[in-house]
Amino acid sequence: MQHSLHYTAIVAAALGFAACAAPGDAFDPPAAMSSDRAAAPSAHSVQVTGGGTTTFGADLDGDGDVDGSHFGFAAVIASDGSAHGDFTCLMAGNANFLGLRLMAVQGPVTSGAPDGRSFRGTATVKVLNGFGPGVQSIFRDIPFVVAVTPGGPGVATLQLTVLGVFDGVPGDVAPGNNNYDLAKETLTTGQITIQ
Repeated sequence: MQHSLHYTAIVAAALGFAACAAPGDAFDPPAAMSSDRAAAPSAHSVQVTGGGTTTFGADLDGDGDVDGSHFGFAAVIASDGSAHGDFTCLMAGNANFLGLRLMAVQGPVTSGAPDGRSFRGTATVKVLNGFGPGVQSIFRDIPFVVAVTPGGPGVATLQLTVLGVFDGVPGDVAPGNNNYDLAKETLTTGQITIQ
């Protein structure tokens, strides 16, 4: 079960990218995504995995739609807070958020809380049409923090904060702190586990 959830998270993230990507474009999945990143936990570590879709439970951008995202992650967090793994959150083109149909935050997990309820890393943020029709924008080395609550649909939650950029952009629930703080998302499909 532990391995199948791990691989489900990796596959969910990879399939989400593949659904958005044409070969060679800015949304083509990185070759660095690897199941090696989230190998089996040691005796003094915790493994946190998840994959699925979410809802913010509200229309954050005022377009009349209830917003949400797709996500996949797998990470092993040691008792000293060091971690390894991968995280992906995206709007995969089947709905819009903030007027964007394609957006992705993807990067390695490098540290986390020993209880597995939060982790952080540095991401590449990819946005299509955010700065003009047909414009692909890529922001590299953007720190992120994710807080999670384990469980299934209607119970599990995920909250993403992108640090140092996009402060005050629509959807930011804490403008003025130099970060882009998204609202807490509740799972509609999938699972988040902490073991």
